[in-house]
Amino acid sequence: MVLVADLLTDTHLTANYFATDVYVHGTLELGLLENRRGERLLALPDTLIKAIYSGLDNETGRASMLVLYNCGRWWGKNFYTRFCEEMTDYYNRPITSLSMAEFLQALQQCWLTHGWGQISLDSDYREQGFLVVKVRESAFICHAPQLERPVGFLETGALQAFFSELSGQPLHCVQTACESLGAEENCFVLGIKERLTLAETGVDQSVSHGEIMAQLVGQGA
Repeated sequence: MVLVADLLTDTHLTANYFATDVYVHGTLELGLLENRRGERLLALPDTLIKAIYSGLDNETGRASMLVLYNCGRWWGKNFYTRFCEEMTDYYNRPITSLSMAEFLQALQQCWLTHGWGQISLDSDYREQGFLVVKVRESAFICHAPQLERPVGFLETGALQAFFSELSGQPLHCVQTACESLGAEENCFVLGIKERLTLAETGVDQSVSHGEIMAQLVGQGA
């Protein structure tokens, strides 16, 4: 099992399996997109993403946040499975045998190539039991309805499921900063659910990401 803590200690990057120019293949005549394994890829135009948000809002109202979160959890779990399968096939050995550098670079490039933005991991709070994931230029958040709180419900669920599968333990995820609210990047904090109660309260009170992290670290003092 890959440990999240180990992911944050090795920053040397090597292979680049998900490089866009070799990973994505298209046939203009047929309008098809495929990955390097010959599996179909789906392009989501901006208008469709906007329509999904609009349709959910009309049909479910405030419950759309929960719907998106649960869809994200399903997506994240399946994404983890596919990600591991591709890495295992490419390197011809179990994913647990890959170096943390190979694993981390693959995740970053995969996220970028699929058009989900730029993802990075913040190791500053590893000793306190928290993993901070940062995403820039998120297409989903860019087109989400404007609220007075972070709107990355889909990615919150996806990251929670992905890193729960990765670490082998149930993790919780709270978005503490959002591009829709003027932040430079979207910040997601992962950890044991009971230890993230202060983060959820802070988000409800519009507390900044830095202040929330200070509270989380201070609760164990």
